[in-house]
Amino acid sequence: MKVPDIDYHEEVKKCKTMEDVVGKNGLMQRLLKDVMQQLLEAEMDEHLGREKYERTDEDEDKNYRNGHSKKLVKSSYGELPMDIPRDRKAEFEPRSIRKYTTDCNELDNKIISLYARGMSTRDIESELEDLYGIEVSPSMISKITDKIMVGAAEWQNRMLDPVYPIVYMDAVHFKVRDEHRIVSKAAYICMGIDMEGYKDILGIWIGEAEGAKFWLSVCNDLSNRGVKDILIACMDGLRGLPDAIRAVFPNVCIQNCIIHQIRNSIKYVSYKHRKEFMNDLKLVYKADTEELALSNLDELKSKWDDKYGSVVDSWYENWDKLSTYFSYTKEIRKMIYTTNTLEGFN
Repeated sequence: MKVPDIDYHEEVKKCKTMEDVVGKNGLMQRLLKDVMQQLLEAEMDEHLGREKYERTDEDEDKNYRNGHSKKLVKSSYGELPMDIPRDRKAEFEPRSIRKYTTDCNELDNKIISLYARGMSTRDIESELEDLYGIEVSPSMISKITDKIMVGAAEWQNRMLDPVYPIVYMDAVHFKVRDEHRIVSKAAYICMGIDMEGYKDILGIWIGEAEGAKFWLSVCNDLSNRGVKDILIACMDGLRGLPDAIRAVFPNVCIQNCIIHQIRNSIKYVSYKHRKEFMNDLKLVYKADTEELALSNLDELKSKWDDKYGSVVDSWYENWDKLSTYFSYTKEIRKMIYTTNTLEGFN
């Protein structure tokens, strides 16, 4: 069976909604199926000791491929119809998708990490060794790595559009095995809205921990791959991130995520006051104009300053980055006041 070549850049550009990316028959499902199929084919190559379609005349009793069987497996992105390779002697037992297993959530999480810039060959080998166990041979690890990383490298290094009206920037923290230790890392993710209104995952980068310095390297990478301008950058409020992106894209407008700001505020408010406080706070971020929002913020401070002064002050301190969306229509406001669009992908 030939594993189809998928142009993920073109496929992502076709995605108009997050459902197109992570929903049923979405891009992530197709990516996972593609890579899992390559894993299975590489396992069969290793099992037979030769590449697909290769024959030898040394032994008439030599084992060889004998088609595929269908199997439906569950992933984080829904069910995947897989084609499990078979051999003539029925000796092949795939290790990536076990014979009597229908759940591959652990596998698909590892596959996604392989597509992140910053994963070294050794990192990838460690992930695969952890997946397959110590019994896997170095040659098999090499075969699988070679098959997967061709597509991953093309995706990581593809050229991007010169202008993105909106780019969402966020990071996901996770644990990985590194030299027999469990360490924390961050996956930096950028999703752009292109000039035609389509969503595009611009890249995934792996770093030791979330920080403005690493975000600067992310922005430089976007620039090196053809991005000339970003009109609005939506982010979670990390200190130093606005300066990092402005160093590369000086004309960008910054919109901090309102939802993150609300979460950071409400956790310091007593439970008995939360409902009343939130009703007052909604008058700020749901106001029709920035002038009305500031007036309501002043009233919020007058009412709650004695109990939660520092909470209200944080809105004043970050107002220049929280209020950008008031300059746009309600349709645009819905798109930029939160990074939840990107968190749906995460």
